[in-house]
Amino acid sequence: MEVANSNALGGSLQISTEVIARIATISTMEIEGVKEVSTGTTGVKSFLGKITVQRPVLVELMDDVAEITVSVIVGYGCKIPPLCEKIQENVKNAVQNMTSITVSKVNIVVSGIMPNTAETL
Repeated sequence: MEVANSNALGGSLQISTEVIARIATISTMEIEGVKEVSTGTTGVKSFLGKITVQRPVLVELMDDVAEITVSVIVGYGCKIPPLCEKIQENVKNAVQNMTSITVSKVNIVVSGIMPNTAETL
């Protein structure tokens, strides 16, 4: 899906949801405490035997207003609620500033925790 802006000078402008998702991913990774933008799974087998891959960033557009859902893996020991608030603010500001698309919501799904050291648990 794309957002079309027919008011662009000398033509039209279209911004794909993939571009919005990429902006959301980059702005999420800027926040200290975020280890990955990931669903935490590599794929789930459905009842039909097909593998469905869940995207770590989902962008839904309704009437040129975006709702963004970001799945993250956070560092062990970080305070999750304040971290998620920072992610929400950063994603919303980045998308709105770069695309002029209104963001109504930024939903955060914490899908995993990663140790902060080189050790694995």
